Amino acid sequence: MAPKVSDRTWLVALAASFWGLSALWRGPLAKEYPALAVVFWEHLVLVVLVSPFLVRAVRHVWRASTRTKVSVLVIGAGSSALATTLFTAAFRLGDPITPQVLQKLQPLIAVALAAVVLGERLRPSYGVFLVPALVGAWLLAFADPFGVTVSSAQAALLAVGAAALWAAGTVLGRAARAELSFTDLTALRFGVGLVTLLVIAGATSTPLAVGLDAAPNILLLALFPGLVALVLYYLALGRTPASRATLAELAFPLTAAVVGILAFGARPTGTQWLGVAIVLASVVGLALHEQRSPRPSVDAPVRAEDALTPAR
Repeated sequence: MAPKVSDRTWLVALAASFWGLSALWRGPLAKEYPALAVVFWEHLVLVVLVSPFLVRAVRHVWRASTRTKVSVLVIGAGSSALATTLFTAAFRLGDPITPQVLQKLQPLIAVALAAVVLGERLRPSYGVFLVPALVGAWLLAFADPFGVTVSSAQAALLAVGAAALWAAGTVLGRAARAELSFTDLTALRFGVGLVTLLVIAGATSTPLAVGLDAAPNILLLALFPGLVALVLYYLALGRTPASRATLAELAFPLTAAVVGILAFGARPTGTQWLGVAIVLASVVGLALHEQRSPRPSVDAPVRAEDALTPAR
């Protein structure tokens, strides 16, 4: 009998909680420097940190299927470089809607992509967790959940673009894990992202220089929301269907709310506290259900290598 492989939805939630810490360092940087410069230096530090694994990762992806090669390019260029730049730009805009809306759209986009790309099938019980999680995330995001307006088309486009790119990263990361290890995928994501940022900076003539005073924030940003979170995330994604993973990622705005309270003195309203409770209950409930139920909500092989047969 084959050994039972444990679902790691809980580990995705833990990784996403590290992303929620990014406001501690990304916010001050984005107010002072171009978003592209902040993300470039963040990626440069990350590439240095993963450089011992990069050559081996390139060899592995070179031997992988065309599907995996394309997945790595989209993840590195889109989900890492471009999406992070859009997210950082939202802080510069000072627009509270952008980073919140993208989190509400991401699960919906990712679930659709998972069904098309990975063939994941959702049982009705998935809605028991998805719908409350989205409602809770909306309540958490806005002090007045019934008085939300999108003030500019630019902010809306940033939100939709980042949501689509991060959702694609979740699904394609799951697909690529069928052939690549989590260390391979982490190194390639940052490597491809760095090259992409250099190309964008050259094409747009964006200055990349930052002051020495930015170094501590960039280093901390790269270490925790960057490297630690991505290692945990890709380690988990090999054993977690994308439809579950994208819901667990709502731990991101949950952690961001806690950071806002503790670090920036934010004072959530009653409906925001209700949103915190609902999101937390939904994410934890999904993880427990998928671990213990004989009929999990997502009908898909737990292991990525079983979900996709490598295709050349």
